[in-house]
Amino acid sequence: MNLASQSGEAGAGQLLFANFNQDNTAVNQRARAAGRRHPDFDWSLAVGSKSGYKFFSLSSVDKLEQIYECTDTEDVCIVERLFSSSLVAIVSLKAPRKLKVCHFKKGTEICNYSYSNTILAVKLNRQRLIVCLEESLYIHNIRDMKVLHTIRETPPNPAGLCALSINNDNCYLAYPGSASIGEVQVFDTINLRAANMIPAHDSPLAALAFDASGSKLATASEKGTVIRVFSIPEGQKLFEFRRGVKRCVSICSLAFSMDSMFLSASSNTETVHIFKLETVKEKPPEEPTTWTGYFGKVLMASTSYLPSQVTEMFNQGRAFATVRLPFCGHKNICSLTTIQKIPRLLVGASDGYLYMYNLDPQEGGECALMRQHRLPCEMPSWKNPREQREVEYPQSIRLDGSMETTSEIVDSASHDCPLVTQTYGTAAAKAYTDDLGAVGGACLEDEASALRLDEDSEHPPMILRTD
Repeated sequence: MNLASQSGEAGAGQLLFANFNQDNTAVNQRARAAGRRHPDFDWSLAVGSKSGYKFFSLSSVDKLEQIYECTDTEDVCIVERLFSSSLVAIVSLKAPRKLKVCHFKKGTEICNYSYSNTILAVKLNRQRLIVCLEESLYIHNIRDMKVLHTIRETPPNPAGLCALSINNDNCYLAYPGSASIGEVQVFDTINLRAANMIPAHDSPLAALAFDASGSKLATASEKGTVIRVFSIPEGQKLFEFRRGVKRCVSICSLAFSMDSMFLSASSNTETVHIFKLETVKEKPPEEPTTWTGYFGKVLMASTSYLPSQVTEMFNQGRAFATVRLPFCGHKNICSLTTIQKIPRLLVGASDGYLYMYNLDPQEGGECALMRQHRLPCEMPSWKNPREQREVEYPQSIRLDGSMETTSEIVDSASHDCPLVTQTYGTAAAKAYTDDLGAVGGACLEDEASALRLDEDSEHPPMILRTD
């Protein structure tokens, strides 16, 4: 998620971007079944800042281990890693129309593309790479980065809102179908055709998220009061949750758990709501035996005479669990995962911190803050020492309030190699030219031949095509 303001300025932590890579749980299960080594760091947090970008391993609650740092590209506003592979897509504020695809372990640039307008978002899975501009979407084949299809003249989408399923079988793309109401366009990126249009909300869309199977899509509008979940590609409404009634908020992030049992929704307020996706079995009606029972029966019977908006409120689910953040007003991104066999909610915020909470999957309720980690990046210059004392935090803060300054960041000097700028010939550039101005180079043939698609630790090979 882009954490910078619309002017491109970073927050107090100097963060421009933060995002979690796609969880690799299913891939790791297949790897273990095949007898391959389980990767040391499968799930990670990518952070872009004014000085470059970094990856942090999220295998432990107690420490935040830096696994890679690159300082050769400044003002990184987008950095997307493909699962736990070496493939990373980068966009810088200094060249906002240029996408670079790199092999970060080798410190080499595989290819780059230039577009007709500013790149607002990049999404990728093992089949496709999506580049979102304000009024168009480019669909690339991730094997050779060839432009397969361009969705032209989309409704204005200045926030770059879109979502791409990580599932190979249900490889769908979702994006706003209108700038005035909450229509969702669902596009099949394998067969390159429109799959459905879902009238999700009355107000314009604010957030979209697929579950891991690609069979469910969560949506929220700019009002932020109602979260809906639809089946994909059918578009049938499966769940409807009410986040709040008193005030409208700006939804920052929606995220499913890997088993699709929980859905988290964070906003510009201090509360994160976690909903449980379960269908309540209807019990046979029982005759009330108390006065309150009779009152409740009459109240439910009267809903058929009430306005539809009021009736919907009675049928909407409420939060199963909540998180109280120590801030409000900051852009943030959340994720539901399992770390050290315990369900957790993670929140990365523009204040420069990563917050880790425990989630009780049986009882719900208010989640306990287990740890908060400061994301190491360059700190702003201070006019006087008092300002620095007010915001200078330790690396980690324990639940009991004690502080520690960790020195557990691994030495990344061996990875911090300058990216190799590849010079592409006219023939190669011509092979990657699209009608709407997506122009890019191809990768080195040696680089492509050294990569294996069936290895979880590598990214799909990119093949030069000149025909």
